[in-house]
Amino acid sequence: MLSVVNADGSTETGSLIDDIVREGARRMLAAALEAEVNAYIAELADQRDESGRRLVVRNGYHQPRKVTTAAGTVEVKAPRVNDKRVDEATGERQRFSSAILPPWCRKSPKISEVLPLLYLHGLSSGDFVPALEQFLGSSAGLSPATLTRLTQQWQADHQAFGERDLSATDYVYIWADGIHLRICLEQAKAAVLVVMGVRADGTKELIAMADGYRESSESWAGLLRDCQRRGMRAPVLAVGDGALGFWNAINEVFPETRHQRCWVHKTANCLDSLPKSAQPAAKKAVQEIYNAEDREHAAKAIAVFAGQYGAKFPKAVKKITDDEDELLAFYDFPAEHWVHLRTTNPIESTFATVRLRTKVTKGAGSRAAALAMVFKLVESAQTRWRAVNAPHLVARVRAGAHFERGYLVERPHTTAA
Repeated sequence: MLSVVNADGSTETGSLIDDIVREGARRMLAAALEAEVNAYIAELADQRDESGRRLVVRNGYHQPRKVTTAAGTVEVKAPRVNDKRVDEATGERQRFSSAILPPWCRKSPKISEVLPLLYLHGLSSGDFVPALEQFLGSSAGLSPATLTRLTQQWQADHQAFGERDLSATDYVYIWADGIHLRICLEQAKAAVLVVMGVRADGTKELIAMADGYRESSESWAGLLRDCQRRGMRAPVLAVGDGALGFWNAINEVFPETRHQRCWVHKTANCLDSLPKSAQPAAKKAVQEIYNAEDREHAAKAIAVFAGQYGAKFPKAVKKITDDEDELLAFYDFPAEHWVHLRTTNPIESTFATVRLRTKVTKGAGSRAAALAMVFKLVESAQTRWRAVNAPHLVARVRAGAHFERGYLVERPHTTAA
């Protein structure tokens, strides 16, 4: 491909370096498609008809089409295959379908992931064409109408996610939190209710996400009842902040589930009841509690904290002592899991970037569109979540194994009489 280069290094389609990158991407994609087709034909070279002619042969190229990738928009001509084989079961002709470039593909998955990020960052649908054209070299496939169709697809994905069967998945631990975002929900005090869980294999997964009014008990109970209706088992341990709505709801829907209060939220609430001059030392004292080597030492650290601050600041101490059992519940589980179970950080860290992107957003359209955008962001982030430490112990927790001081206590074998 020849391009006229101006004195400043620019070309008709942008800069020379961008043209080189796009041309390299086009050639690599074309070579990969050729290799894929050649391998397909070679694998089926022995498939012949009664006259000895091959049933699978090359058949020229499809019409050129533009594909938007992270390297820009490139034009490709996909090889075409004439596959004359007939499926004996259905009687239909078999067809070659490229795994690299499916027939419907007009943009790479990376581009589809970028669009909701930009939308939540405050970029309106009408701004996509001029903004992305500068980076991708073309606005093909990125019109406002295309984005509207994508938004509708995201809403359909979110709806399907909220209706999927949960009976085949066992969530041993769950985290729950109400996230307040500046998106277009029905009420000013609405929050996005989020439930994440740890499967029996130790991997983390988004379980449910919906909007709820003021994190009320009714909103949480409705979400949990829906999960139960779709087959979700009662988790062994639930981790959440001090919002009574969630705890009232889980007591109603999953009464056998144990409670663990989030230490990050509890520490913040406790320090808010202290003067600023006392907060640094008090924070260190609180950290001594949840970083203790076992429950016994943690209980002693609570007693020390109460002795130091109880006389002057009883309200701050009461926030710890009133919830002692639920704050120390994590000590009854594997030591490798303590760092995961002490806080709702898995949810907080995931939504930290979402908060940044919604901070400047004036509104994401309808309520359904707003929730769908957040869902797609979390779905994208989920692929990067790592499993909990010692994932093999999660199944032992579900099986009812007993842990003391964070270590598994093997049950003694009974000898037959």
